[in-house]
Amino acid sequence: PAAPAPMPAAAGGAAAEPADDPAAHPGAVPSPMVGTVYLQPEPGSEPFIRVGSTVSPGQTILIVEAMKTMNQIAAPHGGTVTRILVEDGSPVEYGAPLVIIE
Repeated sequence: PAAPAPMPAAAGGAAAEPADDPAAHPGAVPSPMVGTVYLQPEPGSEPFIRVGSTVSPGQTILIVEAMKTMNQIAAPHGGTVTRILVEDGSPVEYGAPLVIIE
């Protein structure tokens, strides 16, 4: 009878962890490829988005450079940018969350 008590506690702890995981957020925009992320169209220019920006579906939100090709990443849905999860010039993996749009 003592063994089942820790199991629900472990399950509760596991359930709490994904809530803190940005990748599990319903508004997370994942990286479609491995590459380097850029938040502005060229060095020194204004970023595509900032926290609090309102975006429309299809609007460019950042660039991922892969194999010397600049790939514009579009917002999959409209809303407000609540978090930017990457830094300009940082490497990203396939599926890694880039931003959260709510």
